[in-house]
Amino acid sequence: MRNLDMTALRSFVAVSDAGGVTRAAGFLNLTQSAVSMQIKRLEEALDMQLLDRSERKVKLTGAGEQLLSYARRILSLNDEVYARMTAQEYEGEVVVGVPHDIVYPAIPVVLNRFARDFPRVKVQLISSYTMRLREMFRRGDVDIILTTEDRCGKTGETLTELPLVWVGAIGGSAWKQRPLRLAYEHTCIFRKGVQAALDTAGIPWVMTVDSDSSRTVEASVSADLAVHTSVDGALPPYVECIQHGGALPDLMTTQINLYVSDLADGPVIGALAELIGQAYRAP
Repeated sequence: MRNLDMTALRSFVAVSDAGGVTRAAGFLNLTQSAVSMQIKRLEEALDMQLLDRSERKVKLTGAGEQLLSYARRILSLNDEVYARMTAQEYEGEVVVGVPHDIVYPAIPVVLNRFARDFPRVKVQLISSYTMRLREMFRRGDVDIILTTEDRCGKTGETLTELPLVWVGAIGGSAWKQRPLRLAYEHTCIFRKGVQAALDTAGIPWVMTVDSDSSRTVEASVSADLAVHTSVDGALPPYVECIQHGGALPDLMTTQINLYVSDLADGPVIGALAELIGQAYRAP
């Protein structure tokens, strides 16, 4: 009889969701070498290559894409059986706030893992800008928040510090135009710093899209109507990092900080905070 290794399948799905072995290892609380070995074992068992490792970001091969659909269904059924056939001690609700520009790719993987461990706990995800999340946290409206800030508050923990990168439409040319057309939300904490960097570099710019909606900004950028900036490694869909060769200025870095409410004590909150920390914490 030939049986698929559930642990290897879970590692395979995690690598696909995270976009790489390093981040997947953090989600799974395993070493990179252990995850790589499990993927290799799965490829050998199926006698096919599942990952295209020729580029910096790991991609699925055709066979890998086909397996991914099966793997999700197999793991989902496995987790459903486990949840229903074993006693579950914890119930309730956790409220988590995350800036929209760092939700992907980490948060969906974190929530999936947490749901397996605590199937009776409801997670309410709030996606908003850092200043609003800090205010909600101060009022006690959220249990855990992530922020993008220049510096960390006294009660927080800096998980990592990442640079901002210029992003534009895939294969786009808006970044070459002058004045440079920008697209930002009103509340984006990065826009002033970006404008200052352009002014220092002597590059004229115009705010083509000034919106209160992140979707409007993303749609405009993906249509090659303007450019935007994103935290490195957390690009929205349908855009790419601009390879400008020095035509645009280097940008500032931002800290990703974690805050956990003192009032939300207990194993549930602690477990979710730890999963978030593993997903974002610098290796």
